[in-house]
Amino acid sequence: MSLSAKLEEMDTLVLQGQIVEAVRDFFADNARTEDFDGTITKNRDEMIGKMEGFLGAIARVNGITRHHAATGDGVSMSEFTFDFNMKDGSKVLWHEIIRRVWQDGKVIHEQYFKS
Repeated sequence: MSLSAKLEEMDTLVLQGQIVEAVRDFFADNARTEDFDGTITKNRDEMIGKMEGFLGAIARVNGITRHHAATGDGVSMSEFTFDFNMKDGSKVLWHEIIRRVWQDGKVIHEQYFKS
């Protein structure tokens, strides 16, 4: 399966709010992530735990929009807007670029850039 097809499958899960499933299906065991606030996860299990905690804090999903996506030589970029109301009364509105490095059909590094 091409990198473009893998990216489409992964991003479709994200758009459906199935972010934990996207991580389970597409991250390598040793995948590392870097958040725009400096938070780092060192493997897929840490990322799953982080996402389960975050998703559990959402009261309402107002929208998830993918604006653009592109692939290169083992690298993909996806531009998203995430709009959530949180259980603590706060609002999350992120416009971000997600850069993924792929190896052997799995994400080995994911980094988030927020505007």
